[in-house]
Amino acid sequence: MDKLVELSDHEIRIDFAPATKCRTNLHLKSLHSTAPIAFKVQTSSPHKFLVNPPGGLLPPLSSAAFQIVLKPQSQIPSTFPRSPSDRFLLKTAAAPDLDFDRPESARSEIVNRWFNSDPHRRTHDVKLKVYFVGPFLLAHAAAAGDFEAVKSIVKRHRSVVSDLPVREAESLYRATVQYPDVVGLLLESGLRVDVRTQISDDVRWASRGWTELHVAAASDRTEEIRRLVDERRGLTDSRDKDGRTPLHLAAGKGHLESAKALVAAAANVDARSKDGRTALYRAAANGDCGMVEMLLEAGADPTIGDVDQCRSAIDVARDKRHINVVKILERGEAVLEAARRGELRQLESMLEKGAATNLSDEYGWTALHVAAIKGNKNVVMSLIEFGADMECRDIEGHTPLHLAVEGGCIEVVEILINRGADLNAGTQKGATPLFISKLMEHEEIAHLLSDRGACPRPLPDL
Repeated sequence: MDKLVELSDHEIRIDFAPATKCRTNLHLKSLHSTAPIAFKVQTSSPHKFLVNPPGGLLPPLSSAAFQIVLKPQSQIPSTFPRSPSDRFLLKTAAAPDLDFDRPESARSEIVNRWFNSDPHRRTHDVKLKVYFVGPFLLAHAAAAGDFEAVKSIVKRHRSVVSDLPVREAESLYRATVQYPDVVGLLLESGLRVDVRTQISDDVRWASRGWTELHVAAASDRTEEIRRLVDERRGLTDSRDKDGRTPLHLAAGKGHLESAKALVAAAANVDARSKDGRTALYRAAANGDCGMVEMLLEAGADPTIGDVDQCRSAIDVARDKRHINVVKILERGEAVLEAARRGELRQLESMLEKGAATNLSDEYGWTALHVAAIKGNKNVVMSLIEFGADMECRDIEGHTPLHLAVEGGCIEVVEILINRGADLNAGTQKGATPLFISKLMEHEEIAHLLSDRGACPRPLPDL
């Protein structure tokens, strides 16, 4: 039987606190375009849980919500986060014979009688698991050193760590300092603890292989990052035990300003951790539009795949249905294609909407590289106006000026020179634009470069 409703979540997550009513809401959306859908929610633990309403009727293509209420409990759950003894069942069925114009207060009882009137009625059933989460249980699990419980709580309640007030965060850190893996997990999840306090404790180093810069990035301490990169240049791309750089942590936690500080300090935007994932991959997986746009502008390559499934940033964004991120990534690809084809109007339309100018293909070519070698002077001028990096390099070290010279279009060469392109930039093998112009026998371009101050160098060994 085809699914009749779309459910906001297949897990019931209760933010637990002792001796307190704890509530969570789930949302239903009807997928049927003609008939109303009857639904009924049952629990294996009616002595512990209330459901409000326990049933109802959804008009075609409409939405509704029901609330799960945990009655006050004097003891913490015997097992958590998962509670195997507590389960819910959502039953749904098309109900063309029921009248959804009845008062809402009466619908639950009517629907319940309707389901009970035919025990063999064809229904679509969804089983719902119960998980207990929240700061109270997080602190309890962390203090006991229960790494798996902490990991599961954080996975299901993503903001539970980062939302902790500073005093509670400091207390949690001190309570778990003897458990290296737990401390590392909490810091990675955004626990905001004074960096100097953390640095004084050797536990962190053993737990994750983090440097001070990893800690600052995970804790979103932008000023600390700037200080550290000034003091200890060359450590920007240091790796932890999982092969992650500080930029991986900042991007994965959504710390945009910290990520910007690392990028400004020349962090490798395409660095891959042991699982093959880049900072852009992590941001795309999280649906973080701002981070994705920033990393694309910094030249991050969205085509790099992970180790397990060779999925790229755009693949994972599509899989997770992060539509806005997909649009951003696709715009970057479309900018490259428009530059290749010389489609100025389409290109400018995308750039005006915020499309990234510095996305590169598998060869490291950006839109400016492509337009330069093809001699599309109007496209080159437009890209520069929208902030394209004139000194960006492909995988062999060519700048757009190198490729403009190779393409033989003196007008594009002159545009780049007039806008301040480096006349003496060398490729990885040492070739300058002047050398390439002589190699390609572009005499006019060679004269132009010489007249503008290009320095002759010994010929590289190509």
